[in-house]
Amino acid sequence: VQLQASGGGLVQAGGSLRLACAASGRTFSRDTMGWFRLAPGKEREFVASFFRSYGRAYYADSVKGRFTISRDSAKNAVYLQMDSLKPEDTAVYYCAASTNLILSSISQPSAYNYWGQGTQVTVSS
Repeated sequence: VQLQASGGGLVQAGGSLRLACAASGRTFSRDTMGWFRLAPGKEREFVASFFRSYGRAYYADSVKGRFTISRDSAKNAVYLQMDSLKPEDTAVYYCAASTNLILSSISQPSAYNYWGQGTQVTVSS
């Protein structure tokens, strides 16, 4: 099973990026898929996730109103549209999937059992 993240890069503050995560080796259409990020000197932070196949998205307070998560079950993929980017959004972004997540654990990295390799997002001021 592999999660392949792409779309990171360097952007100025206020700009936009779209991350993509393509899964292979297993279908995650009924599972939770989402994004976390890791900035230097900080712990891995929840960004956004789609809870199972119910279509409900959850966001960290720090990205609400600026980031939008979407998924394409037919392509076994999840996306993260990031708008109004800030320097504090600079981090390595990881896609993740969970086959047995309960809603109360949606923001916990330990609740996810599949991880991608990460893609760097750098926002300059």
